[in-house]
Amino acid sequence: MSVQDDLTAVQRCLDDLARSVGRLEKQLGSGGLDMRRVRADADHLRESVALLREATSTPSAPRKPELVTIPDTPYDPALWIDTDDEGLGARDRHAP
Repeated sequence: MSVQDDLTAVQRCLDDLARSVGRLEKQLGSGGLDMRRVRADADHLRESVALLREATSTPSAPRKPELVTIPDTPYDPALWIDTDDEGLGARDRHAP
């Protein structure tokens, strides 16, 4: 099966689930916390599958990682003013 076939099968199952939840709501009433939770979960699943279907319908080229060039020139010493050397403490004090 292809991905689209699998997504279609999942969508059919979710449609069946939505119908079943609707029947349960008619029998049990939709005011209870448990029933509202089941409805919300079913709706959330439908939204998630719709997003997944949308993401897989548009073919995208494999993305290359963005390269960051690091210059070989030394950093500006002003960047390190008022900093502590890791493990050594401040410049004007002696390490223990």
